[in-house]
Amino acid sequence: MKASVRLSVLWGDVGNALTAPFLKFRPYCCLDCRARLAKDKCSNGFPETRKYFRLRIILGIESSRSSAQTRTMPSIRTLKIFLSVARCGTFAAAGNKVGLTAAAIGLQIRTLESDLNVQLFDRNARAAVLNPVGRALIPEIEEIVRRYELLAVAAGGGEMSGTVVIGALVSALMGAFADALWSIRRQHPRLDVHLLAGMSSDFAHQVEVGELDAAVVTQSPHPLASTLLWTPLYSEPMILIMPTAPHFDLPPEQDEILRNAPFMRFDRSTWTGHLVQNVLDQCKVEVNEAMELNSVEAIVALVRQGFGISIVPKLANVDFDNDRAISVRSLDGVDVRRHVGLLERVKHSRTAFTGAIKSYFTAK
Repeated sequence: MKASVRLSVLWGDVGNALTAPFLKFRPYCCLDCRARLAKDKCSNGFPETRKYFRLRIILGIESSRSSAQTRTMPSIRTLKIFLSVARCGTFAAAGNKVGLTAAAIGLQIRTLESDLNVQLFDRNARAAVLNPVGRALIPEIEEIVRRYELLAVAAGGGEMSGTVVIGALVSALMGAFADALWSIRRQHPRLDVHLLAGMSSDFAHQVEVGELDAAVVTQSPHPLASTLLWTPLYSEPMILIMPTAPHFDLPPEQDEILRNAPFMRFDRSTWTGHLVQNVLDQCKVEVNEAMELNSVEAIVALVRQGFGISIVPKLANVDFDNDRAISVRSLDGVDVRRHVGLLERVKHSRTAFTGAIKSYFTAK
């Protein structure tokens, strides 16, 4: 047991205070001396420039148990907060993600540093930056959290529960992935899926830093980080779509259509945009650029209204063939498909969920 007593000594000579008999006890916390200059306006006999000290001594009687024996294990919640700060970059951003103030996040981090007896962040007036010690601990802490979360799956007899955060292309939600997600959700009603729509290139970074458990993305035209794993799920042919009631002359031949009709291009900086350019390269034509958009859905809507043509993936759940406003044409001499797959980290705690998605498409 620890007993403590607080003594406040207001005296002009700190040396006398430090030799006081009560200091024979061993302090276990702190000795805080604050000096101030004060003028003697009450004629109490001290010189005007005399230094006055406020001496606060915290004394305690320690038990015979060592600090190593009494050190507490950090909670899983604290470890998750540390990972959030490491991924978000600031206490404030991590606080917004987990629903705490920056001050509360800072307190959790200081507690973790105290428990581990190491400094994890270099602090200055503006920010707290993860130091080399903190960065080195990230894989170990991720593994602890991953193993802890796997206990819930084992305890539930294989039934998935909890929250999964997954990203998906809007076009994938219009395709086969929507069916897979609905099927898994019905089999595991305790599973809470948070679904974010966006772009493949953005999702790759979010999965890598742990903001997303996984994402459904197109195959990257660039090499992925070694910590990421991409598994193909399905593929879609690239097709030429044209309006049935165009506001322009529509030639009969494929090459003439591409050269002369207003072309609605998918954003060339995106992964699907790279595929569109691959198709045009194989066709060996230069198109009549009219507009560049980053949404397959917006492009299809504009083509329906007769404003142009486009090259897009043939989405699984969109019935292009029976759409009276659109004419679909296969591209002669072109062998380009959009491969859609599941992107995840090599090690993470939601392997049961990602495995279920992959199994769904393998069985089809």
